Amino acid sequence: MQKPAASGTLVGVALVIGSCLSLPFGAAVAAQLFPVLGPWGVTSLRVAIAAVLLVVLVRPRVRGWTRQQWLAAVLFGVSLAAMNGFFYAAIDRIPLGPAVAIEFLGPLVLAAVLTRRLADAVWVAVALLGMALLGIDGLIGAEPLDPLGVVFILIAAGFWVMYIRMSARVGALIPGSSGLAMGLVVAAVLLIPVGVPAAATVAADPSLLLLAAVTAVLSSVIPYSFELAALRRLPQRVFGVLLSLEPAFATLAGWLLLGQDATVLRLLAVALVIAASVGTTLGVRRDRRGEEPSGPFTAPIPLPD
Repeated sequence: MQKPAASGTLVGVALVIGSCLSLPFGAAVAAQLFPVLGPWGVTSLRVAIAAVLLVVLVRPRVRGWTRQQWLAAVLFGVSLAAMNGFFYAAIDRIPLGPAVAIEFLGPLVLAAVLTRRLADAVWVAVALLGMALLGIDGLIGAEPLDPLGVVFILIAAGFWVMYIRMSARVGALIPGSSGLAMGLVVAAVLLIPVGVPAAATVAADPSLLLLAAVTAVLSSVIPYSFELAALRRLPQRVFGVLLSLEPAFATLAGWLLLGQDATVLRLLAVALVIAASVGTTLGVRRDRRGEEPSGPFTAPIPLPD
């Protein structure tokens, strides 16, 4: 009986790593569109394209959904729209690596709140140290951090916490990827006011649509599908710390695609976040045997009635 659980854990870890690889490379592509479409315009197009792709692929069956399921999908969509919009607004002002490091304070705080054992708290602290080193690197490096960009990324961090919670809720209540598809539809509708000017620009220069589509696939379709599947296999607090791999991949993407240097301080931070991820992963089987025997959704997630 242990083998299926172990196999599910390994698949969950692989899914999170795949998401961490896809997101920063998608952000690096999106940054090339900012001068033409603006960060919110890119967000709107990216989410709209991702919503259309998933609706076509998934064909969500919403007939018969309960009030709880609709509420979860709508709140999921709100978190997607705000998290992505403020993240793009931030990386329009500050480098990708430090931005992802600061944003990661959101899931780190969530992991710390949900943890119940000293070992888990230690790994959270190790990951937090890695985030701090990335932040320090951004402060003392050649590119100082814009204060408004920092504010935007902190807001994004708060909505990232909401995204993790609502993604878990949607995964528990709605089978398959229908909840993700409808969440993206909600996010696309919310972003229409800022997306109209971007759509007009793309209509005048269709070549921009290809870059927007690549951004949508790398930054929305792949990572959100992977993360939704991962949250069905991993406890939320473990999922939160595993995401500490994302700043490491963001640093790599910034170096490869945006010409941002990989300094010694950044490499040390990468080593710390990987160590935290490995340490947390090794503890998953103990979590399943002990305090979370039924999987990641045994603890209720409070939502308004």
